[in-house]
Amino acid sequence: MKQRIDLASTALETARKSLNKQFYPEYHLATYAGWLNDPNGLIYHEGLYHAFYQHHPFSSDWGPMHWGHATSKDMVNWQHQPIALAPGDEYDRDGCFSGSAISHEGKLYLFYTGHIWLDGEGNDSQIYQSQCLAISEDGIHFEKKGVIIPSPEGYMHFRDPKVWYQDARWWMVVGARDSLDQGQILLFSSDELLHWSDEYQVLAKTDDKNVYMWECPDFFPLGEQFVTLFSPQGKKPQGHQYRNRFQNGYLVGNWSPNQPYEITNQFTEIDFGHDFYAPQTFLAEDDRRIAIAWMDMWESNMPSKVDGWAGCFTLPRELTLNDQGKVLVNPIRELTSLRQEAIEIKPSVLAKNQTIVLHSDASACEIELIWDLQQSPAEKFGLAIGNGAEFFIDGQTQQLTLSRHYPEHVISDYRCTALPQTRHLKIRAFIDKSSLEVFINDGELCFTSRIYPQEGERALTLFAINQSAKLLKGTMWQLNKSVE
Repeated sequence: MKQRIDLASTALETARKSLNKQFYPEYHLATYAGWLNDPNGLIYHEGLYHAFYQHHPFSSDWGPMHWGHATSKDMVNWQHQPIALAPGDEYDRDGCFSGSAISHEGKLYLFYTGHIWLDGEGNDSQIYQSQCLAISEDGIHFEKKGVIIPSPEGYMHFRDPKVWYQDARWWMVVGARDSLDQGQILLFSSDELLHWSDEYQVLAKTDDKNVYMWECPDFFPLGEQFVTLFSPQGKKPQGHQYRNRFQNGYLVGNWSPNQPYEITNQFTEIDFGHDFYAPQTFLAEDDRRIAIAWMDMWESNMPSKVDGWAGCFTLPRELTLNDQGKVLVNPIRELTSLRQEAIEIKPSVLAKNQTIVLHSDASACEIELIWDLQQSPAEKFGLAIGNGAEFFIDGQTQQLTLSRHYPEHVISDYRCTALPQTRHLKIRAFIDKSSLEVFINDGELCFTSRIYPQEGERALTLFAINQSAKLLKGTMWQLNKSVE
């Protein structure tokens, strides 16, 4: 494996020297070259946070999956590390697919899916997938241990293991597609990490006949309940819901090792933007539950590909559960360390069709706004980045909308959801070179999308269309660069 990793590392270093940074993020984790998708193995281990990711180092297109790797002391400032896993062994010859990590007795354990194309031609109906293990003494260099759970009979799509420890036992959930082409999650257990029982339970499964696969499952406690976070494939659009190629969301329920999973809250989308997939959670040093997702979407246009790279991570987000069983999503508090001097935005009433320029180049900034909805009769009001991206309140349809229009990249679309029934609407937005992340009312809703403004067209403005809008308060910060 070392020779394969050295070859990939050389290719990355060569490509990095000529990187065009037009769309390259200032404070989000991304690869300098090649393809990046699902976050893998997110963990706090021996004083460092580790983020691994699905990675094709030789092309900006998806290909034979490696595991890229970065580390951080605070989940904000990241340092790239050597590639951790490369495919090519008998059990993972066509890809080291997604998985998770465990810190145990000073060692770092990576659980991943070994992928094989049975026909050798990339036919998705001719594959074999098994769960594999690699171990590291130093957190950087890994030794493969081979297959620990082969594919059960009747399952061909069987991937993305997530492992945790509870009640003196190790547990693993794996995404699966049964013989009826229905998505589900399988549950395995072990007395120790090297040997796992062949016996399993179906922890949860789809009740939607269109959903043929549940990818990237995560299963974890929040408060007194267990949340199942996963990515269903095949779900059909319903009005303004489920408009992306694939979706992501969660179930809430009650579970213990001696009882089946009792679902109390049905499937709910966790993000309403264009680009949010395959989130994985982990525990911070102080036991906060943190999630990071892939900030792109399958089969979407990715303008950075012409610059030799594709794919980016979301900001880390803390997850909590409210009394109604809703998962609240907020940026981690460590992100405030990126802020430069605060710029106060004076309370004002934007007149009909008025535009206020807040900053001429919003390449890396954070903004907080509080609007008075009862005193804002405008048909449409909010913020814009250049001429291509808007996040606004639609007073006519009572929707929150994130809209993009970049015809030069064949991108023109919008995502929306119902406006919360509240008088004051708090918007907290993070803008980077090619992304916009918006958090509403302290985590009640969030929107995550990639944006692609041209250089010189990154002005941040506020606007009101057809009638006025009342801004109660606003603050803006320029943000420092955080990735080495």
